[in-house]
Amino acid sequence: MDTIIYKLIQEQLQLPASGVKNTVKLLSEGATVPFISRYRKEMTGSLDEVAIADIQSSYKELLELIKRKEAILKAIESQGLLNPALKTKINDCWNKTDLEDLYLPYKKKQRTKATIAKENGLEPLAKIIMAQKTNSLFFDAQRYVNKKVPNPELALEGARHIIAEWVSENLKARDLVRGSFQRHALIASKVIKSKKEKASKYESYFDFSEPLRKTPSHRLLAMYRGENEGLLRVKLSIDDSYAQERIERMMIRQRNGDCADQITEAIGDALKRLVIPSIENETKKAAKLKADKEAIAVFAKNLKDLLLAAPLGEQKVLGIDPGFRTGCKVVVLAANGDFLHYETIFPHPPQSKTQEAEHLIQTLIAKHHITAIAIGNGTAGKETYKLIEKMKFDHPVESYFVNESGASIYSASKIAREEFPDQDVTVRGAISIARRLMDPLAELVKIDAKSIGVGQYQHDVDQKLLKESLDHTIASCVNAVGININTASQHLLTYVSGLGPVLAKNIVDYRSAEGSYTERKDLLKVPRMGKKAYEQAAGFLRIKEGNNPLDNTAVHPESYKLVSRICKDLKKSVSKLVGDKGTLSSISLQEYTDEKVGLPTLRDIIKELEKPGLDPRGKARMVNFSTNINTIADLKVGMVLPGIVTNVTKFGAFVDVGIKETGLVHISQIVNRFISDPAEVLSVSQEVKVKVMDIDEAKKRVSLSMKDA
Repeated sequence: MDTIIYKLIQEQLQLPASGVKNTVKLLSEGATVPFISRYRKEMTGSLDEVAIADIQSSYKELLELIKRKEAILKAIESQGLLNPALKTKINDCWNKTDLEDLYLPYKKKQRTKATIAKENGLEPLAKIIMAQKTNSLFFDAQRYVNKKVPNPELALEGARHIIAEWVSENLKARDLVRGSFQRHALIASKVIKSKKEKASKYESYFDFSEPLRKTPSHRLLAMYRGENEGLLRVKLSIDDSYAQERIERMMIRQRNGDCADQITEAIGDALKRLVIPSIENETKKAAKLKADKEAIAVFAKNLKDLLLAAPLGEQKVLGIDPGFRTGCKVVVLAANGDFLHYETIFPHPPQSKTQEAEHLIQTLIAKHHITAIAIGNGTAGKETYKLIEKMKFDHPVESYFVNESGASIYSASKIAREEFPDQDVTVRGAISIARRLMDPLAELVKIDAKSIGVGQYQHDVDQKLLKESLDHTIASCVNAVGININTASQHLLTYVSGLGPVLAKNIVDYRSAEGSYTERKDLLKVPRMGKKAYEQAAGFLRIKEGNNPLDNTAVHPESYKLVSRICKDLKKSVSKLVGDKGTLSSISLQEYTDEKVGLPTLRDIIKELEKPGLDPRGKARMVNFSTNINTIADLKVGMVLPGIVTNVTKFGAFVDVGIKETGLVHISQIVNRFISDPAEVLSVSQEVKVKVMDIDEAKKRVSLSMKDA
């Protein structure tokens, strides 16, 4: 069975056989995707994280298929209908759709027209018709007349119902119709007339039709959303006359005669009543799943770009959650992110206590030696930014706009209540804004990813698939960056390879009780931290200024002896070798390879020793929005403005130009060449220049272009 699984995955993904086999073995032993891609390159042939995640997904699907086979075999056997040939067919089937087709004749059904006809003793008549060997069909039908079947016409009708069910369960007939849907299906949507006014946002789909295979994911999901809201009717259709003709050719041996007429009528009934509705539903589900996966991939890519946005790092920060009527919430955070102080200022209308607000901000900055200010980009954000920019301080202070999407979700969450039980939601929101500047990854993982504002139809897609994908994305980002074990929150630690909620809590509890960790092997003292979990997690956890310099690198503890051997040969201590690029570049790596450690691992070790503790995300930069643009009313067609990409979709990208409304750069307005996906050019948090093309103040829509900007 394992050999078949390896082969199927290898053929599906077109990856090296040995890499697939070893990856599946590692996964089955409990290894995580980040661990395998980072520390088992010799076994996988240096497969990257994407390929390993694809193998994991395919392996999981195959295991589910095997379970489904077992359930089907058991169900058929319980009916006494499982024979060796059928068992072999099921065991040899590795396609989910084909498997369900095989099971269809044995699946328990509700009482159908065919089952009633069988109960009335009409199955032998149906077999006579299918055999096409009778000389007098009407005479044969008379023999099946009884109390429940009072005349030959009803006997023939019942026989046709049985034949229709046989047609609907015929594998070739279903494949033929399925192929027609896959190649030629049209998708059409129409507005429900009584809901026309309410459905105005779906105006493009009031009377819409196009080939399903040409329908992009965002359009399909929009139609399905309209259907789910009870505003649109969405239907797939094919030319059923073609299917009718092909199935007739397949099932009718003699084209003339009464039997042929009965079979023809039964095939038409089967198509209209059973096969086409079934395959239409199946095709709609498949199209929806494909669209879901595309939308989820867009969301995951955007989320990754957002999570890996450059952090400010450990600095004392003033966080401001701006507002007009209720004031601006101001918090002070220590360099490690600890909450120190809170105030509310009212610099804007209706109170307009500007001087008082300026004085308080200057006092807080001087008292706490603040070096950076984080300002939420929501209501009153631009006005607050302008206020800060004109102020004078006695030391350099930089101001940053921070995307506050989802801050209110965090403020009211269980995590926020546990972190700050004595503060209300407004204070927590300001803290979150400040912490996002310091370390976007550490703060954003606390928020339900769907609330961050970088998705496309995220509430319409398969929620289980979405959660799996976003959890994988978050874990990938967390492990790519590496986590400081002495400052990381419990929630952040949850995403570290090999950990999870229980171990993350135990790590934080141990830290609180025993003090900071001084070396990685201290983790083995944490309750429930077994050798396997330690193996999976250790390389992704960092200890700054600990006992061993290697603990602040991505070098895995399993390689410490190898590094010691290299140091011994070079007559240098580990601390002296770390950062010594000249010496490190001169090492003959081939001398240190063996059956377990190859050149890929050795190259990774040298790279880590050259730049220990390097954050791959870089350093946060200020975005200078145009100072004279505060609202949509300030925009003029033709203006060229700086902006930052906040969301990338299949049809374009949304850009923040420093006002409440984000503008849309349609895919056709991104570059002067054809692109099939905006993600080829743009990513979330990217700084861009845009030209204002159109403004609709009533609908609060702004159209932008990057072509002439």
